Amino acid sequence: MGNFYFDIETTGLDAKKNKIITIQYQELDRHTGNAIGELVILKEWELSERGILEKFIADSKIASNYDFDFIPTGYNLGFEHNFLKERTALHSLNPLDILSKPFLDLRAFGIIMNKGEFKGSGLDKITGKATDGRQVPIWYQNKEYATIIKYIENEAKSFIELNAWLYKEMPGCMERFKKENKI
Repeated sequence: MGNFYFDIETTGLDAKKNKIITIQYQELDRHTGNAIGELVILKEWELSERGILEKFIADSKIASNYDFDFIPTGYNLGFEHNFLKERTALHSLNPLDILSKPFLDLRAFGIIMNKGEFKGSGLDKITGKATDGRQVPIWYQNKEYATIIKYIENEAKSFIELNAWLYKEMPGCMERFKKENKI
């Protein structure tokens, strides 16, 4: 069973018009939520969009028949889901549907930590992440690939810190809830 931090960067928000420019993933410890593998960053500017999709499918076990080989763990995975499904179909690859198998999306925790408000619950607002991803398409257009990589590394680090913190803190919340509600 493999939990993996999972994210993508794109040239915009429309999966029909914009392309995936990076796919990044990193294995996570199932008991602590910490990273246990290296951060893999597949880059469109080196392989093409089709190339990074094919490499991701081949190397990650995302398309395995065993649903627990690759469990995407991310923040707002609906975005990744829409892009993967649309862009794999566009390239005549088997469409990836990451929400039909097990996944962990921490966005709900961010919203709850933000007192139920969606606005202000982005990963950059909840963690020490320097910025949101709005600049990525501009950096891509300007061929500032090193800046994109630095952004991705910062984002992965911020996500994994939140993930590990939740793994540590949430069991205590469950115990407290059960005690307070006499379960």
